[in-house]
This record gives sequence, structure tokens and C-alpha cells, in this order.
Amino acid sequence: MKVIGAGFGRTGTTSLKAALETLGFGPCYHMTEVFAHPEHADFWLSAWHGDKADWEGVLGGYEATVDWPACTFYEELMERHPDAKVLLSVREPERWYESTRTTIYELSTLLDGSPIARLIFGLISLFIFGGFAGGRTGMADEIIWQGTFDGRFEDKGYAIEVFERHNEEVRRRVPPERLLVYEVREGWGPLCEFLGVPEPEEPFPRLNDAAQLRRGMKAVRALSVAMPVALSAAAALILLRRRT
Repeated sequence: MKVIGAGFGRTGTTSLKAALETLGFGPCYHMTEVFAHPEHADFWLSAWHGDKADWEGVLGGYEATVDWPACTFYEELMERHPDAKVLLSVREPERWYESTRTTIYELSTLLDGSPIARLIFGLISLFIFGGFAGGRTGMADEIIWQGTFDGRFEDKGYAIEVFERHNEEVRRRVPPERLLVYEVREGWGPLCEFLGVPEPEEPFPRLNDAAQLRRGMKAVRALSVAMPVALSAAAALILLRRRT
């Protein structure tokens, strides 16, 4: 492990993942890796509970991490990789909260409240990421929404307080020579200087995953309504044919 991402999700971590991999620090672990490897959820929950966890087995092939759930364990990763640098991705708190609330928090709420939505999400994740993540959605709730935000994410003031407190703790706990506090809008310059690599000629990746997430949630909601109707119609048709 060469780069440890300590910043919360929705701080440009999808763009940052692409940037790190472009710079040669890949593969980079992001929440999407849990979608691709749903069995990883058990590892993160074991780590959260303080149980024995197979760190090398899950993260041994990755050179960097960003986003949840790995950012929750940045201190453990620092101890395991004393030469790794720490990257704290940040964002204006109000914008961070609104982005988080209308994307990943809303998605978690949707999935928690509907088994059909979980099934549909699992099928979508299987198609996009190659792993059926529908049965492992509880990890994010336990570690992020209940654990990190104490079940109070809908309290905007409290959520922002948690966000800012985490960032201050990272600044305080990580030696200055190992830490870069970074906003993705700064582009290649500070990141490449910190990592000691030349700047690529290609533009810095600007991935609008928020728009993709919102489109995906609309699709999940629509299918969640349509699927029971379609199944009921199919069942009625089968019964009708049997009677005739």
C-alpha cells in the first residue's frame, strides 16, 4: 500500500481513484470494489467489530485506497504500511452534505426499506461490477450511517460536525510529512508533487458519479414499482390459462 485515502466519500473520490490509477498507484480500492466483491463486506464488518480480519487477503493487491469503507480504518492502514502517504480529500462541508444526502444516503435508505429494491440493485451491480451486492447492503449502514454518524445523518448540523471533526483528527494524527489535504479541483499539481511523480499530459479526471447515482436510483425505484405489478400480472395470466 502506497497511498491511504482518509477522506470521507463524496469528496471527489471517484475522480481521485481514476487519477491515482493513472499515476501508477493502482489498483485503488473504492466502495465500488465492495460491489464487485460482495464477500469483502464480511471483512470490513470484522474489522469494524475489532475481530480478526484478513487485511492482506483483501487489500494485498491494492496500492491505494479512497472512499468508504477504507477511510474509516486509515489509522490501522497507517500502522500496517508505515511508508504509505495519507491523502485527505476534502470539500466544502455544505456541498459535501447535500451531495451525500441526495446520493449514497438516499440509496442506502431505499435499499434498507425494500427487498425488491435490494434485489434490483444486486442485479444492477452484477451487470456493472460483476458482483451481486444486493445481499450485503447492511455493511454501509452499520459502519457509515449508524457507526460514523450515530444514526443521525439526517441531522445536517450533526453530520457536518462529524465530517469536520474527522478531518481535524486526520490533520492532528497524521505526521505532516505524510499528509496531503487535497481538493480534486486542484488538479494534478499538488497531488503529483506530494507523490513525487510527473504530471500527466491528459486532463485530470472529472467523473460526475453523482448524476449516475441519481439516474440509477430512479431506475431502481421505477423497477421496484413495476416488478410486483408485472409478477402479479404474470401470475394472474398463468392461473387464467390453467382454468381455461
